[in-house]
Amino acid sequence: MNETLHDNAPDPTRQMNIEIRKAGIQEKPVLRNLVELYRYDSSEFDGADVGEHGLFVYRYFDHYWTEPGRHAFIVRVSGRLAGFAMVRAIGVDESEPIHGIAEFFIMRKYRRQGVGTTAARRILDMFPGGWRVAEEEANTPAQMFWRKVISGYTSGGFKEIRDDEWGGPQQEFRAERKEL
Repeated sequence: MNETLHDNAPDPTRQMNIEIRKAGIQEKPVLRNLVELYRYDSSEFDGADVGEHGLFVYRYFDHYWTEPGRHAFIVRVSGRLAGFAMVRAIGVDESEPIHGIAEFFIMRKYRRQGVGTTAARRILDMFPGGWRVAEEEANTPAQMFWRKVISGYTSGGFKEIRDDEWGGPQQEFRAERKEL
């Protein structure tokens, strides 16, 4: 998939082959393993502990193969596993779905190389319409990442909100349908 960048910055990922593919049922075990790495990383911010079997619990994991409006993607760089993204429909506004990033993870090896930015932009392009991306209050690296990505993607056309249901910042914006 080719990407048109939404700002004038050079594309550091041009030499990388970044692939975002919907995770099929056969890739469920692979994605489950990646979720463990993600939950380990995020435990620094959310305080989660492993259960008695030494694994983190992600109660909505199976829902990505059983509920409409949930989508799981695997990110690869030059054929190698690099991360994942989980998107879910979180509502409807004026008969148009509003999507949210439920989970997003790029392995440390691929961070700060533009892989996360490219993957995030491609995911946003897949779901035109309203978006709300939320970060944990303590996860300032995620907040910085998403503010930068969304600001570049929307040319600054987003608003940041807070509400009583979620304890951290949220960015609201639109992803416009791309002309092919």
